[in-house]
Amino acid sequence: MNLPAAVLFDMDGTLVDTEVLWWEATEEVAASLGHRLTDADAPEVVGRAVEDTAAHLIRVAGGDDPDRMALSATAVAAALTTGFHGRVEAGAPLRPGVRRLLAELEQRRVPFALVSASPRIVVDSVVAGALADVPFSFTISADDTVRTKPHPDPYRAAAERFGAAPGACVAVEDSPDGSASAQAAGCPVLVVPSLLPVPASRGRVFAESLEDVDLALLSRCVSS
Repeated sequence: MNLPAAVLFDMDGTLVDTEVLWWEATEEVAASLGHRLTDADAPEVVGRAVEDTAAHLIRVAGGDDPDRMALSATAVAAALTTGFHGRVEAGAPLRPGVRRLLAELEQRRVPFALVSASPRIVVDSVVAGALADVPFSFTISADDTVRTKPHPDPYRAAAERFGAAPGACVAVEDSPDGSASAQAAGCPVLVVPSLLPVPASRGRVFAESLEDVDLALLSRCVSS
């Protein structure tokens, strides 16, 4: 079996059930700006970086009101981060199958890392909480690369830190933007969708749940 050089895990919606918490935080900030969040906003919220969602909220809440259009993107992003972080601190449950899969990788000595589009404060909160006993080789947050998902930078940086070719590292993702980021970096992608459907494409393997994922499947991703 051709084992992956490393497995690169997304965090929100993949390892921990935080996409709903992110949606709730965004919904709260959107309401404060006079916008009611709906399913139409989902592509600009689910799996997106804080700054991207903040820019979207300013656009949709601004309309023709120059005062609203002048809203500070920094202030809106800060409100989103604060709301999300507070919810994560209150508890972020693991997705089904996470502990078994990580234990198998550890037993087989396949290294793994966390590659997230969330801010460092949120990543550290989750790693200190729900993932406190997980031996990640390292974690990458949105603050650690010049560009975050959907750009390839985070996954390229992760592969480089492992000293491996991106094509030898499997990315495990749940969102369209995360999958696009990993694929643009050259990583094969195992997609386990959560809130948004992810389109099929070459280089993507799909599973319904991490309960269905094992090292054999991850190895097939590298070999396909």
